[in-house]
Amino acid sequence: MSLLRVQNLSVSFRQDGRTVPAVRGASFGVDRGETVALVGESGSGKSVTALSTVSLLPASAVVEGSVTYDGRQMIGASDDLLRDVRGNDISFIFQEPMTSLNPLHTIERQLTESLALHQGLVGNAARSRILELLARTGIRDPETRLGAYPHQLSGGQRQRVMIAMALANKPDILIADEPTTALDVTIQAQILDLLAELQRTENMGLLFITHDLGIVRRIADKVCVMKDGEIVETGPTEAIFSDPQHPYTRKLLAAEQRGEPDPVHDDAEEIVRTDHLKVWFPIQKGFLKRTVGHVKAVNDASISVRAGETLGIVGESGSGKTTLALAIMRLIGSEGGITFRGQDVRRWSTRELRRLRSEMQIVFQDPFGSLSPRMTCAQIIAEGLGIHKVDPDRARRDLVAEAMAETGLDPATMDRYPHEFSGGQRQRIAIARAMVLRPRLLVLDEPTSALDMTVQVQIVELLRNLQRKYGLAYLFISHDLNVVRAMSHKVIVMRQGDVVEAGRARDLFENPKTEYTAALIAAAR
Repeated sequence: MSLLRVQNLSVSFRQDGRTVPAVRGASFGVDRGETVALVGESGSGKSVTALSTVSLLPASAVVEGSVTYDGRQMIGASDDLLRDVRGNDISFIFQEPMTSLNPLHTIERQLTESLALHQGLVGNAARSRILELLARTGIRDPETRLGAYPHQLSGGQRQRVMIAMALANKPDILIADEPTTALDVTIQAQILDLLAELQRTENMGLLFITHDLGIVRRIADKVCVMKDGEIVETGPTEAIFSDPQHPYTRKLLAAEQRGEPDPVHDDAEEIVRTDHLKVWFPIQKGFLKRTVGHVKAVNDASISVRAGETLGIVGESGSGKTTLALAIMRLIGSEGGITFRGQDVRRWSTRELRRLRSEMQIVFQDPFGSLSPRMTCAQIIAEGLGIHKVDPDRARRDLVAEAMAETGLDPATMDRYPHEFSGGQRQRIAIARAMVLRPRLLVLDEPTSALDMTVQVQIVELLRNLQRKYGLAYLFISHDLNVVRAMSHKVIVMRQGDVVEAGRARDLFENPKTEYTAALIAAAR
């Protein structure tokens, strides 16, 4: 029998006098030294299933079936038993460490809390164990990090701290819920290698929840595919990938980025150009705020993007990708030349720039964070129309309906709020908000990284169609090199503010000139 055994698990939630099913009849097991991947799209029930293992669901949840750990029943277990198992025998790593770590406490204090609660370690003994854990999870100079707060660490470092917390009490089962989704490809590869090494040395069972099938193939021994709350297919990883039985599994495996963007016309207009663009942020100290140094976010970036062309911008977090895009849109200060449709806009005033704003739009990574929860879909999309006085003679709702239909949304849903849409639909709303103004340049800042693979494919195809129809110029920022390859005509690779390599997408991916670019491409495979 498996160390962790889930049998015929069903979970539903009481909401407004009705019961909404989330998981239906799920069964699987995880043993020591085994990696089981739970895969499926958002809303399929993966995280609810994982939280059910140690009764972490809210009071509105109705749970039926059986979950046993080491022969002990977890459903309906006493608080004492659950406290003993949680974080001690079964530990969790969550998707976004910034929301899991306490922003008001140092790293040392947060790790000490777990050690004191479960092992009674305090003082020097706890400090020694913390240093050992941080060093083991790849934190350099751990002594210097003990007093750091979460916001002072990079995304990869925060995730390593979460892993250290999860491993602090030497659990038998580690449940990792989308632990690499928001990380760069090189950091993602490091985290996966770290988890595999720790699993080997500690002989842990690993339940890995993800929508990324590339990760599944790399680390899992067994796969459980979930759809609409049901596990529709289970089997060894190789068997699932080589001979999938269920139509949904075949659909997931087929959801890979394919093809290339349409060629750019030789006489296409140059939409944006930069010459030796530089963005340095001053470091000021003292009462008089004297400048003692600079954060060199972008150094000497020269680019050119024509109508119908996509420039992919890749690199790790903090490499200057987004800063470069914001400088081009004149949303932050910079030095160097910026030309938009033949006009030098570097020294334009805010008033002069306003008339160009409708032609320069941006779509952000997290649509839920960039859409106002207090506004309906129609209000969100129409907001720019009023500001820029676009087509004042046409009814706003007609323009909104047109933009929604064009981006694959049902115009009948325009009076709904963002929380009533799926992640992919929210991203379509963000694209519709930009497209309703008929821009010439669209900045896409990680527009697919938080989406499921099948939805990613749909969004990429939508962006291709819009570019084909309107001759849009795209600045496409992403750490997903498969998406960049499918979207981009040209690519620049950034590292610590420098453009380390630039060229045609096909040439760069097939024959990288620098070791850093080669490492990025290798990490994405």
